[in-house]
Amino acid sequence: MTTPDAEQSEPLSAAEEPVAEGGGSGEGAGAGAGGAGARPEERLERAVRAAEQALIEYEIAVETFRVEVENFSRLHHQRLGPMYARLEELDAEIAEARAARTRDPEDIRRAHEARARVLPMPGVEELFHGWMDSEGLYPEAQAMLTDQPVRPPQRVRPSEEARKLYRELARKAHPDLAQDEDERKRRDEFIARVNVAYARGDEALLRELSEEWAAGPVPEERRPSRSEELYARLEWLSQRKELLTLMARELEEGAIGSMLRLAPDDPDGLLEEIAEQLLAQVAQKEAELEVLRG
Repeated sequence: MTTPDAEQSEPLSAAEEPVAEGGGSGEGAGAGAGGAGARPEERLERAVRAAEQALIEYEIAVETFRVEVENFSRLHHQRLGPMYARLEELDAEIAEARAARTRDPEDIRRAHEARARVLPMPGVEELFHGWMDSEGLYPEAQAMLTDQPVRPPQRVRPSEEARKLYRELARKAHPDLAQDEDERKRRDEFIARVNVAYARGDEALLRELSEEWAAGPVPEERRPSRSEELYARLEWLSQRKELLTLMARELEEGAIGSMLRLAPDDPDGLLEEIAEQLLAQVAQKEAELEVLRG
């Protein structure tokens, strides 16, 4: 999977490799011991453990990217929504001014269509996440369009410290490391809280969760499993990886994911770049409107 972050791509590209490495290390252990007393499932056990760790790294990378896509989508609407709205309004005003000059039926029709596109819609406030209502732009959005100081939006990507804490917790508490249903349930509930804290970029809460996990019950050591169970486990891990691959592909090929791939190292900077382009378009259309009305 191609991700917007080099740090993410490493665990993903290694997702296929650890199984082979596990098999190799199993052979080495067997050879070193002369094969005497070695359990038949030992190599398979090593392969399962390696595959589990690879899957966890893969899942961490996919979740990290999902959070960035979700944040970028939200901030795209918040930061750029007012500018898109202003451009549509200017298009309508330009069409109306041109129709008023020419009185051409085709120009009048285009003016009506352009105006219809910017008429207030139910739910517009929700659509623009508090930037606009049925009466028009809020003062903060208007300030942004006129280069006035506004409160900067949150970053697309959580801080490095938040990302570090999240990865550590995901590796330690991942539900796939559970050995029974009760332990899996406990880990599922804990990881759900970790995901919420990470999505918010809440470093303090992530630190609290890290301390909570460290103070919690120590899971039992992995007990030897029968070969049939290990093969079933490998099959499940493979299916899970295929599902994550599909999820990752959908994220990457979506409109927001594609935009993020244009600036993998600075998604917040990409928003600023797009904003500058839109402001230039606004200025150009305002000048065109002034000429038509002059």
